[in-house]
Amino acid sequence: MKAIIHNIFYTLLLVAISCSVSFAQQAPPAAKVSGALVNEQGKPLDYATVSLLRASDSTVVKGALSNDAGVYVFDNIKAGNYIIKATVVGYQKAVSKSFTVPANTPHVTAPALNLHTGSTELKAVTITATKPLIERKIDRTVMNVENSVLAAGNTAMEILERAPGVTVDKDDNISLKGKQGVTVMINDKLTYLTAAQLATLLRSTDGNTIKSIEIITNPSAKYDAAGNSGIINIKLKKNTQSGTNGSITVGGAKSKYWRDNSSLNLNHKQGNLNVFTSLSRGDNKRGHDIGIDRIITDSLGNKTYFNQKSNLPSINHYNNYRLGADYDLTPKHTIGFVVSGYSNSEKDLNDNRTIIGKQFGVPDSSLHTTSDIRQTYKNFALNLNDRLKLDTSGQELSIDLDYSKFKNNSNAMYNTDYFLPDGSIQHEPQMLRNQTPSTISIYTGKADYTKPLTKTIKLEAGVKFSSVKTDNDLQAQIFSNGAYINDTTRTNRFIYTEKINAGYLNLNKQFKKFSVQLGLRAEQTRSTGNLIGSTPVKRSYLNLFPSVFINQTINDKNEVSFSYSRRIDRPGYDDLNPFVYYLDPYTYSQGNAFLNPQYTQNFELNYTYNKTINVSLGYSHTTDAITELILTEGKRSFETHQNLQTQTGYNVNVNTPFTITKWWEGNVNATAFYLGFKSDTLAGQKFNDGQWAFQGRTTQTFKFAGYRFEVTGDYQSSLTYGIYKIRPRYSVDMGVSKSFMEKKFNIKASCDDIFNIRRNDLSSQVVNNNFVIKQKNDTRVMRLTFTYNFGNSSIKMRQHRSGADDEKGRVKGNN
Repeated sequence: MKAIIHNIFYTLLLVAISCSVSFAQQAPPAAKVSGALVNEQGKPLDYATVSLLRASDSTVVKGALSNDAGVYVFDNIKAGNYIIKATVVGYQKAVSKSFTVPANTPHVTAPALNLHTGSTELKAVTITATKPLIERKIDRTVMNVENSVLAAGNTAMEILERAPGVTVDKDDNISLKGKQGVTVMINDKLTYLTAAQLATLLRSTDGNTIKSIEIITNPSAKYDAAGNSGIINIKLKKNTQSGTNGSITVGGAKSKYWRDNSSLNLNHKQGNLNVFTSLSRGDNKRGHDIGIDRIITDSLGNKTYFNQKSNLPSINHYNNYRLGADYDLTPKHTIGFVVSGYSNSEKDLNDNRTIIGKQFGVPDSSLHTTSDIRQTYKNFALNLNDRLKLDTSGQELSIDLDYSKFKNNSNAMYNTDYFLPDGSIQHEPQMLRNQTPSTISIYTGKADYTKPLTKTIKLEAGVKFSSVKTDNDLQAQIFSNGAYINDTTRTNRFIYTEKINAGYLNLNKQFKKFSVQLGLRAEQTRSTGNLIGSTPVKRSYLNLFPSVFINQTINDKNEVSFSYSRRIDRPGYDDLNPFVYYLDPYTYSQGNAFLNPQYTQNFELNYTYNKTINVSLGYSHTTDAITELILTEGKRSFETHQNLQTQTGYNVNVNTPFTITKWWEGNVNATAFYLGFKSDTLAGQKFNDGQWAFQGRTTQTFKFAGYRFEVTGDYQSSLTYGIYKIRPRYSVDMGVSKSFMEKKFNIKASCDDIFNIRRNDLSSQVVNNNFVIKQKNDTRVMRLTFTYNFGNSSIKMRQHRSGADDEKGRVKGNN
C-alpha cells in the first residue's frame, strides 16, 4: 500500500510538470502594464488607488497601489483596449485615454497621468466602506465579523453560533444546515480537534481577533476530504498597514455570573518585514441547568422511572498568544512563521439529584451525586511557510510545515450518596476519582502548485501528509476500606495513531460566460487504535474523492452554478476510545473502537440574482452514518456512537441582503431541510425516521447620528437527528456601537438572548430507553466593550497571504 501511495504522489507531480511543459509553448506571453502618477509639480504620488478598466464598458479588470516612485504595475493582462483610473485623497480623480495592449507583447507602458489638487478644501469628510455582515460569493458564504456590533466581547464560539445555517448542540457539536460532520479551519488550516476540545479553543478565542467566517458547503479537491456537511473557515485579522499600529480591547459581561476579557493586537510593518502579535485573556463563568426524565424497560416489560436534575456551573480561565512574521525575500518570494498557543484551565462543579421509582413522583430510592472536575489545556503550535511566484503568468508554489502539541490533564472526583424514600441513608456512599492525562501530537506538511496553462485553463496540484498520535491514560480509583484503590474495571490506556497521505489535481477551464472545474483527490489512511491489554484495531484504506464545479453567467444579473463532491468523515479520536467515562451510577459514556468512516455524496445547485440574492438546492446521501446513541445496560444508560446504514438530506436555502434607506440595511437567511436516517441493525432493531425542518436568521442594521445598531433574530424549528427529536430554538440579540476621536476609540454594548428564551431541549423513544432532556444554559449576557486603536492606520500596503495558524484535530475531551 505504501508503494501505491508513493506512485500516486509521483504521478500527480509528473502530470503537473508535464502539463506545465506541454502547455508552456501554447500559452502566449501575458503582458505587463505599468505607468506612473505625478502631481502638478511633477512629483510622484505614492499609495494612490489605480484601476485598470476595459475601454468598452469600464469594467474593472484589476486594481493596484502606486509605490513610493508613483509607479504601478498590472501583471498577466490579456490583449485588448483599456483605460487607467487613479484616485488619491486630496486630488481630483484622473482618467487616461484609451490605449491598446497588443497580443504577444510582453510589456506596455500606459499613458502618464497628472493628478490635480481638489478645487475645494477637504473638510471633515469621512469615507466609510463597510462590507455587509453576510456576503454571498460563488463558492461560499462569508460572515464579515470585524465590523459587527454583536461580535464585540463575544468568543469565537458565540460568534459562530450566529453564522448562517450553523447550530451548536448541547454537546458542542457543530451542524451546518442541520447536518453534523463540519470541518473547522482557522486561516485555511485544519483544526484537528474533537467537539469538546474545539469548543474549548473557540471559547478561549477573542472575537475581536476574527476578521470573517467563511462557510463552504461543497469544497473543491484542494481541501481535505473530511467534513460531509462542509467547511467553516475562521479568518483571523492580519496587518495590511505600514508602520506600527495595534489595538487594545477591554470588556466585561454579566449574565448569572460576571465575565471579563481583554486583548492586545500589535503589528509592525517596515520595508520587507511584517511582524504581528496578539495576546488575549479572559475569565468566563457559565451556568447550565439540566433536567432529564427517562424510562427504561427491561426484557420482562418492567419499567423504571428516573427523574434527574443537575446544576453545572463552569469556570474557565484562558490565555492565548500568537506571534508571527512575514519577510519578502524578493517581490515574488515571501517566507514566514507563526507561533501560537494557549494555556487554559477549567473547573466544572456538578450537583446531580436523581429520583428512582416505578412511576414519576413515587420514589423507591434517590441518590445525590456531586462532582468536582479540574482540567488544564495547553497547546503549542508552530508553522513555517514559503510562498513563491514563479513567473508573471500566475504560476505559484506554496509550502507549509506545521507542528502542534496538546497537553491536557483532568482530575475528577465523584461522590454519590444513596437514600431511601423517607430520606434516610440507604447504604454507604460511593466515592470515585479519576486522573486523565492526555497528549496529542500533530505533524503536517503540504505543498500547493498553481499553473495557468493557457489564458483560459488553470491547473492546481498539491500533496499533503499528516501524522497524529493521541495518548489517553485513564487512572481510575474507588474509595474502599478507608483509602482510594485502583479500579481495575475502568483504569486503562488508549493510544491512537493516524497517518494520512493525500494528493490532488484541479483543472479549471474558463469560457466566455461559462466555467468548469474538475478535481480529484486521493487520500490514503492508516490508523491503529490500541487499548492496552486488548487486540489493536488496525485500518488501512485508500479513497478517491472527485469534485465538479460548473458556473454559467447568463447575463449581468443572473448566474447559475452546480457543484458535486464526495466527502469522508473519520470517527473522532475519543469516539473510538472504549474508555468508560462516569457521570453517575446510572449514566456513563463509552467509545466504540469498531466505528467505520462515513462517506457522503453532496450535490448543490445555486442561483444568484444581481450578485446579492442567492437561492441554493442541495442533496446529500451518506453511507455508514456515524450517529450518537443512548443505549441501556440493565438500569444504566450509556452514550456511545454507531454506524447507521444511511443518512439522506435535502435542503433549500435563500440568502438576501437588502437596503431600505441609507440608514437601514439588513440580511435574511432561511433554510428548509430534511434529514432522514435508516438502519436495519440499531440495537438489533430496524430504524427509519426523518423530518423536514426550518432554520432562519435575520440581522437588521441601523446607522444614524454616528451610532450603529444591530438586531439579530434566529429561529430553528423542531427537527430529527438520528435518534433525537430536537425541540424548537429561538432568540433575539441586540447591540449598539459608537466611535470617537476619529475612530481611535470605540465603545460597544450588547445583550445576547435578550428575552432569555434560548434552550436546548430534546427527546428520544428508541428501543427500551425513552427520555426527555431539558437544558437551559446561561444565554442572556449583557456586554460592554471598549477598544482603543493606536499607531499609523492611514497608509495601506499590499496584503500578503497569511501563514498557517493552528493544526489540530478530531479530539473530544472527557473526564
